[in-house]
Amino acid sequence: MWDGSARLRADSTSPTPTICIDPGHPSEVGRGASGKHTTEIHVVWVVANKLKTILEKRGYRVVMTKTAEEQFVRNRARAEVANHAHAALMVRLHCDSGSESGIAVFVPEKQGVSEGVRGPTTEVIASSIRMGKVFHAALVKSLAGSLADRGLRPDAASRVGARQGALTGSVFSHVPVVLVEICVLSSPHDERFIITDSGKNAVARALANAVDAAVLKHD
Repeated sequence: MWDGSARLRADSTSPTPTICIDPGHPSEVGRGASGKHTTEIHVVWVVANKLKTILEKRGYRVVMTKTAEEQFVRNRARAEVANHAHAALMVRLHCDSGSESGIAVFVPEKQGVSEGVRGPTTEVIASSIRMGKVFHAALVKSLAGSLADRGLRPDAASRVGARQGALTGSVFSHVPVVLVEICVLSSPHDERFIITDSGKNAVARALANAVDAAVLKHD
């Protein structure tokens, strides 16, 4: 398998890209989704830490928006962690609920308003879309046969995004941002997959490949 980090190691004159990983919830919008056997908070926390380990081995600098699984962090503060780190990409991890099944990637396609602030900038929107397309393609390729592809979607297709125009984490983001709904916990198939260590490992590797593809191609 191609390892995009080879380029990071080979070009020692290039600055090390920083990736911000945001394990979703608990936040001001609640504790997230739950399945019969696990929760969104737990799944994304475990996957985030696995992803962090892989990315660091591939040569990235990684910052996390949380230091503990149950830590409460507002979505604005999560975006500010990525901004402060000047992240090359912010990867927000969530799990969904509903009648669908599979993985989905959300990107801001227009500005929204949250707490009286309008954002993100047109530059962040454009870079999020460009990187999101590459990120999504690499992600679903790596997970083919494991999780269905629910597509690359605009923030406005989400519940919060529909109300605000963009997700809160996007509104306050000064860096390219993608939100990944790893799976649908109300789907028996998805939950059976993600509760296993092998499933979480597969998702973490796929996310790392997606970061490689998006960041290195964008660069």
